[in-house]
Amino acid sequence: GTSTKIGVVDSEGRITEHFTILTSEYKRHTDFIREIQRLLMPVIEQAGKDDCLGIGVGAPNANYYTGNIEHPVNLNWKGITPLGADLQQAMGLRVKITNDANAAAMGEHTLGAAKPFAHCIVLTLGTGVGSGIIIHNELLLGKDGFAGELGHTIVLPGGRYHPGSGLRGTLEAYCSAPGVVQTAVEKLDSGEYQSILSRWNKQEITSRHITEGAQQGDRLCRDVFEETGSLLGMAMANFAHFSSPEAFIFFGGLSRAGNWLIEPARHSMEAHLLEVYKNKIQVLPGSLPESDAAILGAASLVMK
Repeated sequence: GTSTKIGVVDSEGRITEHFTILTSEYKRHTDFIREIQRLLMPVIEQAGKDDCLGIGVGAPNANYYTGNIEHPVNLNWKGITPLGADLQQAMGLRVKITNDANAAAMGEHTLGAAKPFAHCIVLTLGTGVGSGIIIHNELLLGKDGFAGELGHTIVLPGGRYHPGSGLRGTLEAYCSAPGVVQTAVEKLDSGEYQSILSRWNKQEITSRHITEGAQQGDRLCRDVFEETGSLLGMAMANFAHFSSPEAFIFFGGLSRAGNWLIEPARHSMEAHLLEVYKNKIQVLPGSLPESDAAILGAASLVMK
């Protein structure tokens, strides 16, 4: 939701060009499309439009079947945005679109940590919490392509308010990067901790600062990940009960916390599982660079 990673992928699945733009700078999707045109048209013309299979897009709340982005929580564009149709008209190439978490899951399942598993869930932990659910080596889309909005499941009824969705107590409110920062700030405000996070203004604290603090032995930062992992693991147990995955793959900026987040999540998941599921589900970090997984997954939409 914060930035858009753009890549040119060849027929062998190699990313030959990289671009990044800040999605949040574009109040209208038409301005965003014009910037995409400016960056990609020279590359397309050099390669030859006839040799380009199309453009694959992973975006929040993207409807695979219609090509629309519908009521996104973490974008400036509200309501229903016909990104697929408008981008196709502007670029003169076929455009296929899916949810951004689904694109990341497809990338990890094609070339990354999820490749060995026919049944797995890729959890994207960044600006929001998303997921891509793989069952029998196929991405679960549901009736309208929105299956897998696990970040908006309720983990604490009546809990923390999520301004983007209007819901309370969601997984995303606690286990996204902003959610982790809010937990850290609440602990700072409690006065119970001496923490290196006090070096920064509260508005400047990021999830990276919290990860670095945990690595340096800061008790507040480690407690933040313990609490976050406990909630995440409980949610993962719920997800396991309805889909019986072989593995959960952590993906996105917050996954850089590594075992500070993975181990409490794994422990909590096991504590909340029925006996038949225990000690059967792996919890792993993604193995591809964040932008590469999403780019490769989006590209696979038009390479099939």
